[in-house]
Amino acid sequence: MMRRSRTAISVEILRAAMEGAKKTHIVYRANLNFEVVNRYLAMLEEKGLIEKKENLYITTEKGKEFQEIARELGL
Repeated sequence: MMRRSRTAISVEILRAAMEGAKKTHIVYRANLNFEVVNRYLAMLEEKGLIEKKENLYITTEKGKEFQEIARELGL
């Protein structure tokens, strides 16, 4: 099994949260456990790529740009 890069995991999380998603949804969509998702969400929030509104995580404009660039680069 190939390990995914931090970028690939970040992109999957941002993609799952495009329309707003609960943490559980992100865990299932990105195929990760809660512990890993919590670490990534904290890091993505810190960098302004995702934001939390009530119990939903939403990809920010900056997050959408990051995801677009990553896709173009094939990451």
